[in-house]
Amino acid sequence: MLYGLAVMDKMNKRIHSSQLQELAVQASAADRRRTHLNTHDSPDAEVQRLFIATSPDTYIRPHRHSEAHKWEFFMILEGRMDLLIFGSDGEILERCRMSPDDTRAVEIPSGQWHSYVCCQPGTIALEVKQGSYIPVSEPDLAPWAPAENSAQCQSFLGWMRTAPVGSVPG
Repeated sequence: MLYGLAVMDKMNKRIHSSQLQELAVQASAADRRRTHLNTHDSPDAEVQRLFIATSPDTYIRPHRHSEAHKWEFFMILEGRMDLLIFGSDGEILERCRMSPDDTRAVEIPSGQWHSYVCCQPGTIALEVKQGSYIPVSEPDLAPWAPAENSAQCQSFLGWMRTAPVGSVPG
């Protein structure tokens, strides 16, 4: 995780467009094809705030945040992503195109299965969550979706990229 990259001006934090452009370059070279810039001071901060840069071939395993206070606010700044909302069996319940010209921001309630598909290089988003950082635990990773870095994840990503609402993996 990256901390302290925001330019400090007394008590203000400033994020310059050049920092976000550099973040996008880093994402395209990263093993997971995404990276982030935290603007909160530590993993224990009461509110997590981070910029996320993604590349089209990143795989974000569908997951949920089961803690009652773990809603997720997600705002697209550059590029395009599709937000996918899933049922407990993996059925796609909703596909939401996110871009500066379409849906700009969403708030996902706790307990909702979701993932994102990056549709454009250099895509950058802002994510805000309440509570300290807690890695997603196994019960909150979709059992019907392959693990990250598994042999099946790129095929599953291809399915997520094109599957219409109502589709079930398999």
